[in-house]
Amino acid sequence: MHKSGFVNIVGNPNVGKSTLMNLLVGERISIATFKAQTTRHRIMGILNTPDMQICFSDTPGVLKPNYKLQEQMLQFSESALQDADVLLYVTDMVETPDKNADFLQKVQQMKVPVLVLINKIDLSNQEALAQKVDEWHGVLPQAEVFPISALHRFGVDVVLNRIKQLLPESPAYFDKDTWTDKPARFFVTEIIREKILLYYDKEVPYAVEPVVEKFHEEEKLIRIEAVIYVERESQKGIIIGHQGVALKRVSTEARRELERFFGKRIYLQCFVKVDKDWRSSERAMKQFGYDLN
Repeated sequence: MHKSGFVNIVGNPNVGKSTLMNLLVGERISIATFKAQTTRHRIMGILNTPDMQICFSDTPGVLKPNYKLQEQMLQFSESALQDADVLLYVTDMVETPDKNADFLQKVQQMKVPVLVLINKIDLSNQEALAQKVDEWHGVLPQAEVFPISALHRFGVDVVLNRIKQLLPESPAYFDKDTWTDKPARFFVTEIIREKILLYYDKEVPYAVEPVVEKFHEEEKLIRIEAVIYVERESQKGIIIGHQGVALKRVSTEARRELERFFGKRIYLQCFVKVDKDWRSSERAMKQFGYDLN
């Protein structure tokens, strides 16, 4: 008997979805930082065993959109409700169920198994956790609720075992050596963006979109040229920094991470360009690979 299925991960920004995804897959698929709205795309990570294939999808955080990019991010999350065999709704000890009432109303109508994962329980106590479990049972009575701490890996194996029980019998959807549906260039842009999220403050990281212009792979070396697009000249100056120091730090840290990721030496050049208000531009969004259909 072989089982396969799509397990889609949804929830608010900054509740630890990406960290959880990486733990479940056993690979570093999604970038995970302390900042909200880290994930912009729907990212698939595939866990293969001899008798099972679990296709996990990490989605952007559910939020009320203020510009076209956030509209697309919300569409990615809502699309995850359409094709799931199992849905994981990730929350934490701070979030209240009324925050995403419209989205949760759609979750309530789903016919597939829904698992509510209450993350960051290490930051609370037993009494508060029991109250939070009751809250979520009230909002999603058909769901199973699991307390977890992704940071400390507590409860993650229990969730994974339950997912395996719930998966339908099916042949594998992808080759067994496949671990993601994204191309190599995608992970280059994600790793560069992660370093920018870590090293810059306020609005600047959210106005950034890295694009790989050249990716040439040799036997022991990958040569990469990337452009970091921003929305303002002032943001360009901040990204580059005095005498280019800030951009050099981002490039160096990204290169080191890419060498770990690909297992090869990396030659990385990064440039910065302005594309004014690209997050609200349909032209720019399509150019950067966001499907607006």
